[in-house]
Amino acid sequence: MQVTFILIGASLLIAGGFLIAFIWASKKGQFKDMYTPSVRMLFDDKSPKSDNDENR
Repeated sequence: MQVTFILIGASLLIAGGFLIAFIWASKKGQFKDMYTPSVRMLFDDKSPKSDNDENR
């Protein structure tokens, strides 16, 4: 029975930590830009050209 109380206490501490991390990320503006991540995969990456690419 004592193990149950220890596990409940530990789970509440972990859940509280996640809640604090979520609130901190929200206040720092982590979730402000909802559009860019969804379209980022549609744009090509610009790779630098090397000397070998021009000779082919």
